[in-house]
Parts: sequence; C-alpha cells; structure tokens
Amino acid sequence: MRNNADQATGAKFVGAVENAVTVLRYLAHAAAPAGVASIARETSLNVSTTFNILRTLAKEGLVAFETTSKTYSIALGMLEFSAPLLGTNQVNLIHPEVERLSTEHNSLIGLWKIAPNDRIVLVDRVAGINVIRVDMPIGTRLPAFIGAVGRCIAATRKLSAKDLETRFRRLRWQAPPRFEDYAADVAAAEKRGYAFDYGQLFKGVDTVAAVIRDHAGEARFGISGIVIAGQVPRAALAALGRDIRKTADHIAANLYGRALENIRQKETRPTARQAKGCAIKA
Repeated sequence: MRNNADQATGAKFVGAVENAVTVLRYLAHAAAPAGVASIARETSLNVSTTFNILRTLAKEGLVAFETTSKTYSIALGMLEFSAPLLGTNQVNLIHPEVERLSTEHNSLIGLWKIAPNDRIVLVDRVAGINVIRVDMPIGTRLPAFIGAVGRCIAATRKLSAKDLETRFRRLRWQAPPRFEDYAADVAAAEKRGYAFDYGQLFKGVDTVAAVIRDHAGEARFGISGIVIAGQVPRAALAALGRDIRKTADHIAANLYGRALENIRQKETRPTARQAKGCAIKA
C-alpha cells in the first residue's frame, strides 16, 4: 500500500494525483505509444485505475488515444503547461533546487555551467545559514576536470587512461592527488553518480558534486556542496552527495527529457514500477 504522507513533515498527498502524474511521467519517457495493460504493469497501478486515468487525461487533451493500436501517448495539450517555461533561463529553473539543497543540508551549494572551452563557471550559489562557511563569487572559473565537479565531468567523457592523465597533468591543485587516486575517483563517480574532493582543490575545503546531463549524455551543469573541512562528517557529506545526484538526475529528466534509467544503469536507479507514482527518488 502506498504511503501518501511525508513522514518527515506529516504532510498528506492525494493518491489520485500521484497516480496521474506517474502515468504522464511514464508516457513522457516511453519510446513508443503504450497500451493500458503495459502502462499499468510498468507503473504498478491497477488496470482499471490506469484506464480511468488515461480516459480522463485524454478528455483533457493531455494524452492522445490511437484507436487502431489501442495505445496512448503524450498529446499537444501538455504544451499548455510547458509553454510558459520555454525560453526561461535554465539557471533560474534550477535555482529552487539549489536553494532547497542549501537549506536542507545547511551548506554552500554551487551551480556550475560547463563551458565549451573545457572550463566550468559558477553561475549560481546559495549559502546555508547559521554556520561558518566558505563562499565563492558568481563568475568563478575553473578547469573542467578539476575538483569534485571535474571528476564527474571526466566520468562522462570516458577517456582512455592516457588521455585522462594528459588532462590531469595540466591541472593545478593546492594539494594535488596522485593520478592513480584521481583516476579511481573518476571511476567511482561513473558508478555512483557523484564525487568528492577532500581539500585537494582548495586546502581546508571539502566538496561533493554531481553533474546534470542532457539527452545525449553530455554534462551541461555541475552541482557542488562546499563545506569547511572537518565541519561536516563524511557520512553527512556522502548523504549530501546522494541528494545532489538525485537532484541532478531529476533536473536532467525534466529539463532535457531524458529518462533516469537512460542516465544511469538500471540497477542503480528506480524503474517506473519501483517508483510507484512517487516523485523521482534515488
């Protein structure tokens, strides 16, 4: 049975709305139109419930029904909701998530844009309150492969060991890691979706980060959590990393229309059936 209450806040949610969103999310990422039975199976919803949801969504013009194949797909009516966002600055769209991460983890959260000249530029940042913290000005520029964000970017490029080492030797760190350790960090970032930098880019500063990837798998933005070394236990920093990764995947799915299971291996991300109508979760 689905729990329609947030255990942390006690807030209650409407199951019927969650179910409808689950169906829309599934159809938005489906490779082809799907029938009622298939949609019900993949979303773990009752067949009759799924049919009633689809019939209602079709009435409102949000999904289209193909009479010959008896299948459903996303319809033009969805543009009524998405059109106001077209042309909106992507940084502005991502900002609420940056703010949420900062508030929930009481840390400096930075949003980095990956520039075409293998640089990253800090385009947004929100600092936590009631804690001694580091800060970085908007416009800060760094090499794309350095730090925690850089390890994640390197993980998306799938370079040979020789090419990765060539890139690594050009970087300037305050406390340089060994290449072997850096390469291992890149491999770990590819597997788990986030990476750490423990005082290597900047002494006395610990960072955890993940990247937002587009439909082609290219890293477009990086999100980093930045804290004074020793101020946050490593277990808490890892929890922040998991939340950043989850957030980055959620943004990728919504901003670039890329399904989560196509971003990361299926065994490490929830399927539509496992999600069971809830918001995207790690």
